[in-house]
Amino acid sequence: MRRTIVAAVVAGALVGAGASAAVTAHDDDGWSHPMPAGQRGGHLGHRMSGLGGHLAGFRTGHHLSAASEKEYLAEMVAHHQEAIEAARELRRSDRATMRRFGARIVEAQTVQVEQMESWLAEWHPDDSTDVDYEPMMRDLTRLSGDRLDQTFLEDMVAHHMTAVMMSQHGLASGLFEHDEVAVLAADIRDDQRLEIVRMRGWLHDWFGTRWMH
Repeated sequence: MRRTIVAAVVAGALVGAGASAAVTAHDDDGWSHPMPAGQRGGHLGHRMSGLGGHLAGFRTGHHLSAASEKEYLAEMVAHHQEAIEAARELRRSDRATMRRFGARIVEAQTVQVEQMESWLAEWHPDDSTDVDYEPMMRDLTRLSGDRLDQTFLEDMVAHHMTAVMMSQHGLASGLFEHDEVAVLAADIRDDQRLEIVRMRGWLHDWFGTRWMH
């Protein structure tokens, strides 16, 4: 049953990425510019790869069961922090496109982490925000060249899919008490959905990795 639910959420969350791209500003790489939550006028509507059999995202299906806004925020902070740490490793990439992409993830997700931590401190000052977070990404520190880029892309596609699912689940279930969190969740869902499409394209173009249903 859980596998069926997860598959349905993935499909629903990823549909419409092409339409979203039409209203998003792009840079010279054709990449959408990330924006802090709330700077889109309250807009809430903004290819999973074969990954060589490495489907890290589905190891953390428990993220879909966040029972409150606070749990969503605390889980997403931990999730973002892992992505930021991994993206910093792309400073060593041989590809300028990947170096820019890594810098963009670090910048955008750092802003979001700071926002989420401020909300947790303001709304839940006496509550613990510790989470039992299960790391999803492989160690990149000793990788270089194509191995660094391919491993990052494979793992980050699955990592992004989990954030898309977490955010879509929260929006669809009416989990969020504050409109600001709903806006942020929609931004995370839509930005990372577009990034999944781009990363899958790079995996295909550079490494021959194709979609597997």
